[in-house]
Amino acid sequence: MSRLETRELAYFLAVAEELHFGRAAQRLGMAQPPLSRAIRQLERRIGVLLLLRENRRVTLTEAGRVLAAEAAVVLEAASAAVRRTQRAGQRDSRLVVAMKPGGDGDLLPAVLAAYPAEPGAAEVEVVLCDVAERSRLLRDGTADIAFLHSPYEDFTGLDTEPLLTEQAVVVLPRTHRLAEHPHLRLADLAGEPTARWQGRPGQDGSGPEVRDSAQLMQLIAIGRAVAVVPESVRTQLRSDLACVPVLDAAPVTLVLAWPDHSRSPALASFVRTAASIAARRRPHSGALPQGVPSPPGTALAEP
Repeated sequence: MSRLETRELAYFLAVAEELHFGRAAQRLGMAQPPLSRAIRQLERRIGVLLLLRENRRVTLTEAGRVLAAEAAVVLEAASAAVRRTQRAGQRDSRLVVAMKPGGDGDLLPAVLAAYPAEPGAAEVEVVLCDVAERSRLLRDGTADIAFLHSPYEDFTGLDTEPLLTEQAVVVLPRTHRLAEHPHLRLADLAGEPTARWQGRPGQDGSGPEVRDSAQLMQLIAIGRAVAVVPESVRTQLRSDLACVPVLDAAPVTLVLAWPDHSRSPALASFVRTAASIAARRRPHSGALPQGVPSPPGTALAEP
């Protein structure tokens, strides 16, 4: 079988997402008959049925669901390749770093100060974005590297460098009944409206969905949410909020992540700089209360 073209994958993905040939054709800016012919030709080439067409209703077969997922990955990678190529050809080369506000564990100022002295250093552009946007910007080629948090992210296709592992704390209104406790356990938070991050599936919690840290802190301040977050949030805490350690919450590891095929000297220098600064701070950060085991996985890897 000859290789599939990105055009064919784009056609199929539009139909798979719309589950309607007319809407898919409109989205693609083409007439419906050629789109239908293209999908049937694609099915013949692959040798499996991708769509069930019954009474003007379109559904995906199991094979169709697999191809839809794979097509999304391929098309995203193709778009990312174009963006990275265009950026590489620009006269003024830059290293674009994506992070959520306050999501650097207080490392970035020291990294930016030390990085220009490194071999191959480039001008750094910092892009502040929502939680869900960081990995998207990284995968679509808009950003070169991002500060992410484990275990909450999908690191498929990415290389990573662990920087700091932090104890989890719960952020509460300062007037909350639990705010004066020296520490808590997750069971103590039962029934509390735990906030959920927008675009992050599989979260527990009955609280509101939030886009960014500013929105989260405002909702906590007015008593509409609580949140379990890394301990470094203390440095940005409003005066009307309090942090309490949560002894049995999973620790959170701040990592740098970048596409696993990247061979950029500027990126490698940035990772080395950040790892070096994090290593100097690690003995004084993320200290756990007595009786709580040290988190695994804090060893540095080579970039």
